[in-house]
Amino acid sequence: MTVKKDLSINFLGVHCENPFFLSSSPVGSNYEMVAKCFDEGWAGVYFKTIGFFIADECSPRFDIVNKEATPWLGFKNMEQISDKPLEKNLAAIAQLKKDYPTKVMVASIMGQNEQEWEDLARLVTEAGADLIECNFSCPQMTSHAMGSDVGSNPELVKLYSAAVVRGTHLPVIAKMTPNITSMEVPALAAVNGGAHGLAAINTIKSITNINFDHLTAMPVVNGKSSISGYSGAAVKPIALRFCAQLKQNEQLKNIPLSGIGGIETWRDAVEFLLLGCENLQVTTSIMQYGYRIIDDLCNGLEHFMEEHGYDHLSDFIGLALKNIVPAEEIQRDFKIIPAIDTDKCIGCGRCYVSCFDAAHQAIDWDAANRKPFINDKCVGCHLCINVCPVTDCMTPGEIKFKENRQVYPVDTKNILVH
Repeated sequence: MTVKKDLSINFLGVHCENPFFLSSSPVGSNYEMVAKCFDEGWAGVYFKTIGFFIADECSPRFDIVNKEATPWLGFKNMEQISDKPLEKNLAAIAQLKKDYPTKVMVASIMGQNEQEWEDLARLVTEAGADLIECNFSCPQMTSHAMGSDVGSNPELVKLYSAAVVRGTHLPVIAKMTPNITSMEVPALAAVNGGAHGLAAINTIKSITNINFDHLTAMPVVNGKSSISGYSGAAVKPIALRFCAQLKQNEQLKNIPLSGIGGIETWRDAVEFLLLGCENLQVTTSIMQYGYRIIDDLCNGLEHFMEEHGYDHLSDFIGLALKNIVPAEEIQRDFKIIPAIDTDKCIGCGRCYVSCFDAAHQAIDWDAANRKPFINDKCVGCHLCINVCPVTDCMTPGEIKFKENRQVYPVDTKNILVH
């Protein structure tokens, strides 16, 4: 069934045909790449971060984390900002805007001092950019005057945000680092410096694997390695957490937010939108599947909207925020006992082993028939549901209220039980 929904959105005063942009990274670092992504249907691009600094890159500079037969779970990247001269990057931005006037060009910039930030803002404005992103967050720069070391310093974030605002009339986005305890602190500093929007998150400082031959981290560069940024599906839970905290902050809740971190499918995209993001940035999944994934992202998003009765993105942006509450507000009066569909059970025993070795010994095992049964020790933690390899074999079942607790309707993940 063909479904057509309005995926357009106004982000910081700029019309976007859909919310999907390339993030500032290797996937959008020259004219040819960005032109192809525009032809494929991406609404815009955060052009790979440019500056007066020209990166001198190492080889190799990527590593991945796998689990069993899965594709990339996580991706490590030791690449810095653009390795091309500033003049070439400015020319590419100008030509792309001329050739694709309806697409959105976001110039991602990084300076080493206040004057460089201001000058870069002026130069990319003259080149025809629609928006400016301040990269305060790259975790693998070779200079401590750049990247996440700046982004974790609220005073510098405010100073450089103000410098960029002085150098342009365009909306300015501050890209936040997750390599910090509270992202709201530098985010507020950026806004106080004049930034109009925020982007979160950039990559997380990491060591993905250790090479046993060279006794160093991966990737191995002539026997050495370094800590650098981690991205991909593995960082999505962390990205969602930071996005939610930014949008739930009373002083930041109305600041437009671009969401980044592990967006590979339409479901990932919907999750970021439900947490208040109005713009979405993608990199690591493009590295695996190419620009063509834009079709899957848009089509899946349209079908989601059709199934839930939404006509516009704005109909559901931020709707999940009200249901994410502090731990002390979570209701703790009841436990939900898992139900086992013995017809679907394949007798693998994973639930029994996990419950006995890591939970509450609440599953009895019928060895003769290879079937599990829930006993009275169950506390409703649902570890068994999460380890079961068969879809809907173990599901939330009976709701039991703790002794002397008031009974009330409980809304579970799958069913409403009174």
